[in-house]
Amino acid sequence: MCVTLDRSLDKPLLQTGSTDVRVIEIQKLLAHWNLYAGAVDGIFGEQLEQAVKVFQRRVFLPETGTVDALTWRSLYAGAPIEMPVLQRGSTDQSVILLQKALQASGQTVALNGIFDHQTEVAVQQFQRRQGLVVDGVVAACTWLTLSKISR
Repeated sequence: MCVTLDRSLDKPLLQTGSTDVRVIEIQKLLAHWNLYAGAVDGIFGEQLEQAVKVFQRRVFLPETGTVDALTWRSLYAGAPIEMPVLQRGSTDQSVILLQKALQASGQTVALNGIFDHQTEVAVQQFQRRQGLVVDGVVAACTWLTLSKISR
């Protein structure tokens, strides 16, 4: 099942040095996603920052270590959110993220930022292996499945 999440989630910006009950919330969420095994103490330290970065990488967010609104929503979803639908002809930074994820999954694809024939075939092969609809289009379900690949 693919995830959609209410955009109205109202949470504070948190980063290294923050201390708050919301930090405990982050620690628990990251522990739930098996990315944090440190103390659940409400202190945003180095270990938590690293866990946030790993989570951000997993869900295709910039690895800042800061928990902003998009990171909060992704933490609750446990998945990438607000990712663009990509298909043949797409060209931008999101295509490079896609190509890197495809490479991590074992697909052979050039890192050129262009959703070309080679990228489309790699997406279709990935979708087929994962039991997804094989349409060569990268939408929510394909992004979610790609986020589960170690990178």
